[in-house]
Amino acid sequence: MAFSFFLAHAWADLQLRHFHVPLLWKKGRLGSVMAPINGCKESTRSRKCASVVYLQHPNRACLRRSNQMRAVVQRVSRAQVSVNGEIMGRIGLGLLVLLGVGHSDTEADATYLAEKISGLRIFEDDQGKMNRSIQQAGGSVLAVSQFTLYGDVRRGKRPSFDAAAPPEKARTLYEFLVERIRQGGLICETGRFQEMMTLELVNEGPVTILLDSAKGF
Repeated sequence: MAFSFFLAHAWADLQLRHFHVPLLWKKGRLGSVMAPINGCKESTRSRKCASVVYLQHPNRACLRRSNQMRAVVQRVSRAQVSVNGEIMGRIGLGLLVLLGVGHSDTEADATYLAEKISGLRIFEDDQGKMNRSIQQAGGSVLAVSQFTLYGDVRRGKRPSFDAAAPPEKARTLYEFLVERIRQGGLICETGRFQEMMTLELVNEGPVTILLDSAKGF
């Protein structure tokens, strides 16, 4: 019994460290164990021993990937990006999108994020509720490449960017996402790829949404 309890906790720790599966304490017939929440499924090897819990994430294929396309989306009243004092892109009401591309990302990942960004209902309606998309609000998009979204500081204080895609691939998928947003009828301004940029924005709310193509958020 004690060994089974130890296995349950060891497996829970593995899930937390490597797969980021959300867990909670749950009381079983033989004591408290860790059980998954937010859509994760629970199974036991023996119904008589509720302390041996195995955790399965609903999208295990995504969890096996070391990374996925990431975006930080901010609702803004205005935003602009410049290079050496020259303004590259500027919008009023709309969405500022910081995009990070990973090694294993494909056009499917970019398509998913482009559609999700275009359809986000985070603008207020007449009742003051977040219920309108950027199209309904009459806003625009400013998309800026941001490889530092893959900064990994788990093993130290100096970030590692090994998980970020190489520049050529990142540029291709960044431009693909921008084009998909434009095809949806939205104005999409951009920065300048692989340049030191200065970003200015006014976040309204503030409202900031995290997105990734593996649907981890």
